[in-house]
Amino acid sequence: MKNLDQLNNDAPILKHTFDLYKELYGYLKTFPKKDQYLLGKQIEEHVLEFLELILMAAGMQRDRKQEVLEQANGKFEVFKVLIYMAREMKMLDNKKYLSLGEKSQEVGMQLGGWIRSLR
Repeated sequence: MKNLDQLNNDAPILKHTFDLYKELYGYLKTFPKKDQYLLGKQIEEHVLEFLELILMAAGMQRDRKQEVLEQANGKFEVFKVLIYMAREMKMLDNKKYLSLGEKSQEVGMQLGGWIRSLR
């Protein structure tokens, strides 16, 4: 099995996803208590499931990656909607939302490029 440095070199999307999660993790602590366990938990689960799918795809043979990356894309799209909902419900201020949006955009561009390269 590849170590984390090798995986980051093979799939730079992992580092960007880690950075996204680290920032998100700090913000989730500022959510109201009940929202930490409802919307906050859903947001966290989606980004972690996305990360899991990316890790799986990084270690797979080329012919099997596209299906897993399409699943990851679905998780990521839901994650972005949940982040938007958190902003609309005033759990995230605009500054935090924009920061997460920039990181999400980078991850999304890398994911899209990876999927296109497999077609």
